[in-house]
Amino acid sequence: MSSGDLTWRAGGCHCGAVRFEANLPAVVEAQTCNCSMCEKLGYVHIIVPESRFRLTSGQDAITTYTFNTGVAKHTFCRHCGVKSFYRPRSNPDGWSVNARCLDDPDALDIRIEAFDGRNWEANAASLAHLSQD
Repeated sequence: MSSGDLTWRAGGCHCGAVRFEANLPAVVEAQTCNCSMCEKLGYVHIIVPESRFRLTSGQDAITTYTFNTGVAKHTFCRHCGVKSFYRPRSNPDGWSVNARCLDDPDALDIRIEAFDGRNWEANAASLAHLSQD
C-alpha cells in the first residue's frame, strides 16, 4: 500500500542507544503475526525495502539472535533488549520496523492486518511485495 509522498520517520529502542529511520508513506500497511517470536513480543511489522531504511546510530549496541533456518536476523539493543527492527525471513531484501518503536506512530495512518505466522510456509509469499521499491 502506498499513499502519498514518503517521509523519513525516526524511531529507536527504549534506552535510545539504537536509532533508525524508515521512509514511509502517510498510510502504512502493517502486520501483526502469531508466530512464536512475534506473538510474545507484541511486534507490529512495517516491512520496507532496503533503500527505505537506515540505521542512524547504535550499530555497536546491536546484538543479533537467529533460530530455525537462520535467515531472519532478529536484532536487539544489547542494553535495553528492545527489538526495534530486524531482517525478516519473509523479506530478506528489506527490513521490518516495529511500528511501536517509531517516535511518532500517531502521525501515520497505520492499517494493521493479521498475518498467520504459525503457518509461515503457506503465507510468507503474501509479504514479498512489501520489500520491493
